[in-house]
Order: sequence, then C-alpha cells, then structure tokens
Amino acid sequence: MWSYRHQNFTVHQFPALKDNYIYLIDVHNSETLIAVDPAEAVSVSHYCNEMGVKLTHIINTHHHWDHTDGNKALKQKFDCLVIGAADDAHRIPELDIPVSEHAPPEIAGLNIKVLELPGHTSGHIAYLIDDALFCGDVLFGGGCGRIFEGTPAQMWSSLNQLAQLVGSTKVYCAHEYTLPNLRFALTVDPDNKALIERINHDSQARMDGQPTIPSTIALEVATNPFLRPLNRTFCSHYAKHAGFALNATLVFTDIRKRKDNF
Repeated sequence: MWSYRHQNFTVHQFPALKDNYIYLIDVHNSETLIAVDPAEAVSVSHYCNEMGVKLTHIINTHHHWDHTDGNKALKQKFDCLVIGAADDAHRIPELDIPVSEHAPPEIAGLNIKVLELPGHTSGHIAYLIDDALFCGDVLFGGGCGRIFEGTPAQMWSSLNQLAQLVGSTKVYCAHEYTLPNLRFALTVDPDNKALIERINHDSQARMDGQPTIPSTIALEVATNPFLRPLNRTFCSHYAKHAGFALNATLVFTDIRKRKDNF
C-alpha cells in the first residue's frame, strides 16, 4: 500500500484484481474512511483491519463491476454509505446517496465537487476533493477510457473539463495502464520530449515495483495523446497529416479510433 498526504486527508492506494487501484481516503481528525471504487471487498476489509479503522463511505465513479463489486459485501460488513451518480442510480449496487454536480455529497466537512463526465459511460462522474481528483475510467495515466456509452464529442468535452483543473491536481485513476498507453502515445507524438522523459521515468517506477499513479493534470496535458489536441501546434500538425480540417474534436476522435485498434 502507498500513501499520499493531502492537507485534510491521506490517500492510501493499493492494487486489486489484474490492474485496478482502490483508494482509501482517511480523513484527518475524523473517524471517516472512504473507499473509492472498491473492485473487491477482501482487500478493502484487509486494509481496514490493518489500519484499525471502520469503513464509513464508498464513492463510485460509475457502475462497471470492476468498480462496484465490493459494494454489497462492504456495506454488509461495515454498514457504510454508498454514494454514486444520480444518473446511474439504477446500476450502482447498494446505492444510498445519489449525487450530481449540483448536489455533491457531504462527508466530514470535506470540500467535494462532483464533475459530470459522460463518455466512457453515460453516467460517469469524478470526485474532486481539494487537490485530489478521483476520475475512475475517464482519464488514465497517458490515456483515457474507451467510449462505451457516450460519443467522442462527449468524451472530448469531459477531458477538456479535467484539463482546466489546476495543473498540480493529483490524478488518482482506477487502473495501471500507463506504460501501454505511453507506448501508443509515442506513435502519435514521437517528438514530444516531455513524453519521452515520462516513459523513462514511469518505466523505471514499474521496474522498481512502484505505481505510475497518481500523476498530475499538468503532466497529462503535456504527455497524454488524448489531451494533446488542446495544443494548437500539435492539433494543426495532426489534422494536416490526417487530411482533415483543423478541429480538436476530430483529432481526438481519430486518435481514440487509432488507440482502439492499437
């Protein structure tokens, strides 16, 4: 387990299943402990017992089973509250509190904003807590989620929303996909020095048994191929090479199609 201290809470991160990450948000000066997207109950229970803290809340970013499969067992064991998107209420197991951009959850006095980010799924949301972004499967290290229920335009809009966050915001996504994503990124953006530096850094981290996550919004904007269309020079060069008009949505859509077939 890896731990990252923020001003009002500490984030504990640990792997689950094949390549998931589960996060426990331990709120300072409180008995509140929040699990983010518990893919399974066993590992969450283990770390709760190890920490000697009772799980009080679950927050889900979307309904996919590898983000919600632990909900039922954890609720039965800890009597915790399950929180998720109002637009996805019928698909999130054991949901107690539906939330939205205009109705964020109230937990232990934390400053929690809900960001509505359709694309990967129609009801996908993220939670921005101070300078920590829990973004599920919308934004990954060097990548973004597949578009299952939304449209490319929706996904591009959602990614744009995340790109506007403060650059130092920590990105806590739900999967360790970074190195494969960066290998693809190099085929799209081979002259990007920041990308090459990131590949070297993150490759060494994985060799050392360390996660590549969290990253930051600034790092993603500089190196993530799905955010690079925000850079006019990159966007113009890509559009010209691909043979279509200068349009960031079209560039993003083409890159997403290329990644689907990579």
